[in-house]
Amino acid sequence: MLILLAFIIVFHITSAALLFIATIDNAWWVGDNFSTDVWRVCITNTSTCMAITDEFNEYQSIQAVQATMILSTIFCCVAFLVFILQLFRLKQGERFVLTSVIQLLSCLCVMIAASIYTDRHEELHQSHGYVMEVSKGQYGYSFVLAWIAFAFTLISGVMYLVLRKRK
Repeated sequence: MLILLAFIIVFHITSAALLFIATIDNAWWVGDNFSTDVWRVCITNTSTCMAITDEFNEYQSIQAVQATMILSTIFCCVAFLVFILQLFRLKQGERFVLTSVIQLLSCLCVMIAASIYTDRHEELHQSHGYVMEVSKGQYGYSFVLAWIAFAFTLISGVMYLVLRKRK
């Protein structure tokens, strides 16, 4: 039972780490000499970065991605704290339903963020606010990590729903 508990904790911490990296790191859309995320655009040759502001087309879509990724990360961290509290407070045989619901909310938020970015990426990267041409790029590793975090949070949310507290 202790090995299962350690696995669940490591799995949840891994999910949170993936969410933090996907939210913070600058690699949602990358090209030969630029990288961009939901916060800024960086030119790799000169190491200069420019924040994405309301001057960009589809700024509302970027704000939606920013908000849902932040919410997803917060929900994942709160779910971990609730799990630790429920570990000591639940009676034997009860399920971790509250932890599961919060983790599934995190899953929903990261899915919404990645789906919005997937749907709107063409419009996002054709804005006149960019200093250079960024439409000729591809999805970066932060975008891929966001989808992997979706799978991890979904699996852990279902795992918490099935899990019962034992002695």
